Amino acid sequence: MPLWTLHGNGRTVEPGRVVAPGERLNWPATIAMGAQHVVAMFGATFLVPTITGFPVSTTLFFSGLGTLLFLLITKNRLPSYLGSSFAFIAPVTAATASAGMGSALAGIVAVGVLLAVIGLVVQFAGLGWVDKLMPPVVAGAIVALIGFNLAPTAWSSFATDALTATITLAAVILFAVLFKGFLGRISIFLGVIVGYIVAVARGALDVVNPATGMSPAQTIADADWLGVPEFHLPDFASGGTWSAIAMFLPVVLVLVAENVGHVRGVATMTDNSVNQHTGRALIADGAATTLAGLGGGSGTTTYGENIGVMAATRVYSTAVYWVAGVVAILLAFSPKIGAVFNSIPAGVLGGVTTALYGLIGIIGIKIWVDNRVDFSRPVNQYTAAVALVIGIAGFAMKWDGFELGGIVLGTVAALVIYHLGNLIARARKTGADDGGPIPAVGPLGGDPQD
Repeated sequence: MPLWTLHGNGRTVEPGRVVAPGERLNWPATIAMGAQHVVAMFGATFLVPTITGFPVSTTLFFSGLGTLLFLLITKNRLPSYLGSSFAFIAPVTAATASAGMGSALAGIVAVGVLLAVIGLVVQFAGLGWVDKLMPPVVAGAIVALIGFNLAPTAWSSFATDALTATITLAAVILFAVLFKGFLGRISIFLGVIVGYIVAVARGALDVVNPATGMSPAQTIADADWLGVPEFHLPDFASGGTWSAIAMFLPVVLVLVAENVGHVRGVATMTDNSVNQHTGRALIADGAATTLAGLGGGSGTTTYGENIGVMAATRVYSTAVYWVAGVVAILLAFSPKIGAVFNSIPAGVLGGVTTALYGLIGIIGIKIWVDNRVDFSRPVNQYTAAVALVIGIAGFAMKWDGFELGGIVLGTVAALVIYHLGNLIARARKTGADDGGPIPAVGPLGGDPQD
């Protein structure tokens, strides 16, 4: 029995229908769509290693390999591309600066293992306990503080070349509002291209790096077209590793939210039975993240960019993602491509990350809006307010070489304030507890009707 049945005539999607995960179009169309998914994920996936200093080719390799592993674990029934997760940027940057790349990789491995364990629990116990631990006000606060915690990093890069950064940021926004469909969804990638061209015109690639004695242009010219990615091992032995790992644990909450959202999104557009694969999706992303951490790649997550492409094309075939995974792996074996990405100037990254980190924060706020969180209730107010200030200000606690940063402290604060606050408020019947979503006033998403 074939893995995929042919949809219709194999060339077009029938009106009112979608190409289901177990179907495919003809192979030329499938291969073309697989390459399109690589382009869609490329802009965001390469930015994470570029920002954190990880090898781009290695991250691309584990991104493609992780996608294939995801398809295997989910029994080829859940279409998804696993790209670099932005939730890892803050802890990876902090861990690399304080304890080295090996400790950062150890943190990624820890997140992957924990996510897989949560997936096993979800597979057998269902999703209800996750919703109770992390209701909308808590989930939104955690996602938002992860993005806003990175604001100083964005400014640091922006300030190195404010003109290039401003042009890059303007290009990202312009592409997002000027185009619709696929081009609008890769506005960040297009903005990077514009910023890169501006930086080249201003001579940024001709500046010699004192550490290497070479300019980025020379490095690109000398890089081979073919070569093996650069692999690194995690370091669990160093004294600072376990302190670093603590900074990574809140990332698990983000990955759970992203994977659950991805599964529900695919189920909405294909078949509700897809929801039964939620546990497997978490296990698969956990396994892919663990594998990446063991070899020197960035942690992975299901990609919204690619679900956007699926929605636009109405093609949810897993065959497309097998093609995408293989193409990403092949691209990883080109050091010249990796050198091009590594040459992106700080000013360009500053412009992009100003938007990108803010968007991560906005995703958290969107969770509040979508779930109509009632911010007239004190428990909800303080859960969000305290967590955000801790994350934005970069609160930290240090003792005996062990440090907890703003993301960890903000996450703990959100969980403690919400659950303990509700317990006390309900025992005292003060009405300060979370009373659930506020009732809709008028039609959602439109002007009030008389």
